[in-house]
Amino acid sequence: MDGGFVDCHCHISAQEFDEDLEDVIQRAKEAGVKTLVSVTEKASEFERVIQLSKIYPGLVAPCLGIHPVQGFGSQDLRSVTEQDLEPALPLFQKYREDIVAIGEIGLDFTPWYTPHAQQREEQQSVFRKQLQISKELDLPVNVHSRSAAKVTIGILKEQGVSRALLHNFAGRLSVAMEGVQMGYYFSFPPAVCRNEQRVRLIKQIPLEHICLETDSPALGPDKHVRNEPKNIVLSSEYIAQMKGIPPETVVEATTQNALKLFPGIKKMSAPK
Repeated sequence: MDGGFVDCHCHISAQEFDEDLEDVIQRAKEAGVKTLVSVTEKASEFERVIQLSKIYPGLVAPCLGIHPVQGFGSQDLRSVTEQDLEPALPLFQKYREDIVAIGEIGLDFTPWYTPHAQQREEQQSVFRKQLQISKELDLPVNVHSRSAAKVTIGILKEQGVSRALLHNFAGRLSVAMEGVQMGYYFSFPPAVCRNEQRVRLIKQIPLEHICLETDSPALGPDKHVRNEPKNIVLSSEYIAQMKGIPPETVVEATTQNALKLFPGIKKMSAPK
């Protein structure tokens, strides 16, 4: 697999794509996207993302994981519990040969989701258990961290995780640099151009540690419009602009980084 973009973190199994997924995929391919590393948030999504990887072989690279925030719609969101992880456990084993990473997993200490210390403890426990699974299955992790950057990187280090993608990272530069020292990668969606903290990170994190993502259907260039994988082009152009290098250099480097981080992609695209 040469050239083209790797979207290292998107939600292709999200309901927002149910109506016109074929068109979304077509537009992504036309934009030069070669691989969609597609994460899940809850156990009920696992079968769907695996199914999509069979419908679009070599394009959809599935990850399985339980997100730190559970529920539907903005009203019903809540912090993850051990019960949310329970139904996922046998599925990690069942699909171990089909997935390229464990994700989306991590921590989210946004106050309205996790007002209590006990919830933050339980989130960390669910996170650690999934990191354990990633080590047993020898897979990288696709990580969410919001208002919890230091704790997230601390746990990754403590658990001896060597391959991690920190998606849409917005922590302090010093914390990001700890991650860089551990060999972790950081990815930025099209919405970065709205955020000054991300600009600082993009300028300082070496290109050898940067990947591209869209996080579609969220975090697009326009807050109120559904994001799509084709918008990865905007991320790469923006990163190129911030670093003062040609966009082609960004595409080439980020694709190589993605293949290093997710070796399963190469296996998946190899002729059967």
